[in-house]
Amino acid sequence: MPSIEQARAWYQRSDQVHDFEHVLRVYRLAEVLAEKEGADIEIIRAAALLHDAAGASGDELTRLDHHEAAAVFAARLLAEEGWPEERIKTVQDCILTHRFRAGAEPATLEAKVLFDADKLDAIGAVGVARALAYAVLDGQPIFAEPSETFHKTLKTEPGEPYTAYHEYLFKLSRIKDRLQTDSGKALAAERHNFMRAYFQQLKAEVIGER
Repeated sequence: MPSIEQARAWYQRSDQVHDFEHVLRVYRLAEVLAEKEGADIEIIRAAALLHDAAGASGDELTRLDHHEAAAVFAARLLAEEGWPEERIKTVQDCILTHRFRAGAEPATLEAKVLFDADKLDAIGAVGVARALAYAVLDGQPIFAEPSETFHKTLKTEPGEPYTAYHEYLFKLSRIKDRLQTDSGKALAAERHNFMRAYFQQLKAEVIGER
């Protein structure tokens, strides 16, 4: 079983949004959800520690999306630890289906738990902070009024910035309806309401309503 200290080294090159602190939060949330849902705790812990570990997998995997590279890295590491192939594939399935934008829906209980833990860290107070940090890291403003095209299609027009508010409309506001477990949905309610109130206040202050 990979240890937390071992995993820390895998994220030294990660950005501030997908850093080891994010991994630890997901790990702890996943443990809580796994206990409530009756999921396999060893699978959950390994998948949580490895789910964003693409940076440790080497240059030959940089052409892959991070979840794909992390799944390959996970298979290598767990095989070296002597894990059975079936359990390795279960961990890989969790990793491959944890992304909101990946398109593949988590099917196993363990994959659903990891998905929910990762998404819970994208909403609430932490989610707001991460959205703002990502916008700054990407050289984007934290707010700009989205175009009519974006409101209708969730696609930006040429030259339109992609702000933290855009990300809220595109992804963050929809996360609570994508959660897979009853425990995850229960935790999401308060986080969603806080986040929604924040972005409403942000918009009102920027456009001068408050």
